[in-house]
Amino acid sequence: MIRLGLIVNPLAGIGGAVGLKGSDGAATVSRALALGAEKKAGLRTLQALKLLVPLQDQCEFVTCPGEMGAIWLEQAGLPCTVLDLTLVAANQTCREDTLEAARLMLKEALDVLLFAGGDGTARDICSVVDNTLPVLGIPAGVKIHSGVYGITPVASAEVICQLVKGGLVGIRESEVRDLDEDAFRRGVVRARHYGDMRVPVVGHFIQAVKQGGAEVEELVLADIAATLQQEMEDGCLYLLGSGKTTQAIMADMGLEGTLLGVDAILDGQLVGCDLNEQGILALLDNYPIRQAVLSVMGGQGHIIGRGNQQFSVTVLTRIGRDNINLVSTKTKITALAGRPLVIDSGDSRFDTDWAGTMEILTGYQDRILYPVG
Repeated sequence: MIRLGLIVNPLAGIGGAVGLKGSDGAATVSRALALGAEKKAGLRTLQALKLLVPLQDQCEFVTCPGEMGAIWLEQAGLPCTVLDLTLVAANQTCREDTLEAARLMLKEALDVLLFAGGDGTARDICSVVDNTLPVLGIPAGVKIHSGVYGITPVASAEVICQLVKGGLVGIRESEVRDLDEDAFRRGVVRARHYGDMRVPVVGHFIQAVKQGGAEVEELVLADIAATLQQEMEDGCLYLLGSGKTTQAIMADMGLEGTLLGVDAILDGQLVGCDLNEQGILALLDNYPIRQAVLSVMGGQGHIIGRGNQQFSVTVLTRIGRDNINLVSTKTKITALAGRPLVIDSGDSRFDTDWAGTMEILTGYQDRILYPVG
């Protein structure tokens, strides 16, 4: 089950049709409404939501009251949980409402946060969320310079559809940029970089990305190993699970790993070999900063419960879901034909708690977002 958040800025884009070149600020909104502008952000959100209706059994929504989300999900026929959000003003939403909604969303264990708006909305979301969870914008503003939006509302929905169906959905950091609207109205284009957020991407739905041909497994494994080595932190204990992929990482580091066991690395040195559960727990007692590197089992899609039972529920709970690094070739993921990755820990409640989506390192600085069942 994919858990999606939804925040709609109902005033996004309201100044466009009446020639105000933006919608930032209460004065601009008031003027736009006085000129007869109509709210269109919700309707653009509804365009996207309608594409998700056939997949409603595979995703659940958390959203905001009224025009900030609930109305549009109701019109699309999609059930949702509504946040306990009290709007600053009863008759009109404002920037503070978006900021508070984003803060509440961070407490909801989301897989992706969807939001509808323009660059101003993206700035507000970024100021709260930063890169702590994947986000995807539904374009509804006058100016869209940020790289966190789909090219159309339908394109944004297509990315989510691919994610829910288990397609190859990339994940990358994209810039949040915004124009100075006052300068823009004077004919001066002055953009500023306000931060970066992590965005799921599928080909041309966000922007053109490099399309690879057939994978050469040895080269891909070398790329994965190179990325992990670059990202390894001093003083952090790394526990590498079983499998050919993780063994290739060890070999690339000049270390002799265990094909069917669990090995431990600290500062580039082997500090544990073929560890059992108790051996792992003993290391965790000594090293408070730790991460695990697990590979995806080819053909079956297991990440826990096949060949790496040393990673027990106790071990995994102490490591934490956010400290699990999944690695795989895209060929393995494609062969799953959309089936989610499998957690079979022996504890059904734990398996359910860890379901959702996880990032998988699939090449050099190349990650995808994929469902976990």
